[in-house]
Amino acid sequence: MIRRLAARAFWSLSRWKLSTAPAPDRPTVLVGAPHTSNWDFILMLGITWRLDMDIRWLGKHTLFTGWRGPLMRALGGIPVDRSNAGRVVDEVVELVGAGEVFGLVVTPDGTRGGHTRWKSGFYRIARESGMPVTLGYVDRTTMTTGLGPTLEMTGDVTADMDRIRAFYVDKAGFRPDLRVEPRLREETRRV
Repeated sequence: MIRRLAARAFWSLSRWKLSTAPAPDRPTVLVGAPHTSNWDFILMLGITWRLDMDIRWLGKHTLFTGWRGPLMRALGGIPVDRSNAGRVVDEVVELVGAGEVFGLVVTPDGTRGGHTRWKSGFYRIARESGMPVTLGYVDRTTMTTGLGPTLEMTGDVTADMDRIRAFYVDKAGFRPDLRVEPRLREETRRV
């Protein structure tokens, strides 16, 4: 209830417009792109709270140290130790197996800059867990944000990424100069 009230207040005061598909009714990998600013996190909370959507999100383990740890976990954070990132897939599969309905928020274009491709973790998680991929977006040109289509990943990496690229082709984040083209290194080989 508090989350929904906070979201209503946020959207009534925000310059941004929420333009969204309904929240999926089953577990999904929720891609957040283009990820070019820390403000994307606030928009993601606003979207998912407004849709009354339970979320989990992946963050580097250092975000969960000290006083931030309990707050980050309460907001749905799952710490990822990059030296043992494979454990995350097992944890997500466990949550799905337990019957939880949630969106696992992943920002495949990495941490706001310095990358030339998307990271393929979201794709591997979707394929290994059987979860579809929901395309969340931020578009500074239209000042809109929300959820786009939910897609099943077929295992044909190039064809799946072509559908994803088609959705994001006209989307620009807070900092358009930091946008990373939705392309995986694995498109030329199997994920």
